[in-house]
Amino acid sequence: MNTLDGIGKRILVVEDEPSLADMCRIVLTRVGFEVEIAVNGRMAQDMIEKKQYHLCLIDIRMPKMSGEELYQWLQKKFPKMANRVVFMTGSVIDGENVAFVGQSGRQLLLKPFTLQELRAVVEAALKQVEK
Repeated sequence: MNTLDGIGKRILVVEDEPSLADMCRIVLTRVGFEVEIAVNGRMAQDMIEKKQYHLCLIDIRMPKMSGEELYQWLQKKFPKMANRVVFMTGSVIDGENVAFVGQSGRQLLLKPFTLQELRAVVEAALKQVEK
């Protein structure tokens, strides 16, 4: 996919699995994004309060604060940023998660995902935000 151009754009990856967070960072920096990593929702909150991001990739299940809790905080404090979220999960999608993601209207990236799937979902999410 050659249309993904991240130059001048910053992405926050909120992921507690170091290997997955690193893979996202490597893939997305190769196409020009500035990528920052938060290992939990609380860390992400601190980072979001200090900087603006074009997109947030948020794991649904994390220690200290779930992706759902982080998203609810974003909706209250930074509603425009809440529209710039893509959820990730490696968990079996149960009814609760399906309902939450469906209500949010955000895209979902199922783990494990390929490099092409990551790039495609980021590109689609950025196009949706830039409309």
